[in-house]
Amino acid sequence: MGLYTTAMVAITEYTGLSPAAFFTILALMVVVYKVVCGMFVAAVDYSTVKKANSYAHRSPVQLGDLTEEELRAYDGSDPEKPLLMAVKGQVYDVSRSRMFYGPGGPYGLFAGRDASRALALMSFDPQDLTGNIEGLSASDLDVLQDWEYKFMEKYIKVGQLVSGRKQAEPAENGDKMQESMSKQENEVQKTPISE
Repeated sequence: MGLYTTAMVAITEYTGLSPAAFFTILALMVVVYKVVCGMFVAAVDYSTVKKANSYAHRSPVQLGDLTEEELRAYDGSDPEKPLLMAVKGQVYDVSRSRMFYGPGGPYGLFAGRDASRALALMSFDPQDLTGNIEGLSASDLDVLQDWEYKFMEKYIKVGQLVSGRKQAEPAENGDKMQESMSKQENEVQKTPISE
């Protein structure tokens, strides 16, 4: 009983409040803290947001050469794929800015495309969503260069656009591939070495 009495006297002397008023204010402070914290991020929402952003924080995968058709698959419609965009033929992973370049974002129509012309002209016209920069003025090219520098600073380059790919015939069990390698080796062995 002595500890309780000592605590009540200490509260009164230290705060100038009665013990009942002190504990009432303390309880109200805890309730206000919980309410204010709950207004900003609920625990369930936090885990959902963290899960949704986990993809954006993964390290980018180097894809190498891509055609424009292959690039279109990375427009954000599939949340499991990275969000890619090209500027002057260089492909950048813009996944960490999904709110801007993802579906429904203000620059969402640029995703999965080479948007060089649109960026240079500061245009959202679908006809300008191309990598063709012919006919642009010097000032437009300067604007495009500024955009390219921004992309180089902020995003990781994961590949470059190529005009087309040669489609290799699929080899059955690797027989055709092995056959062509054997032919190449035979040609090398038959070539006379001049000293």
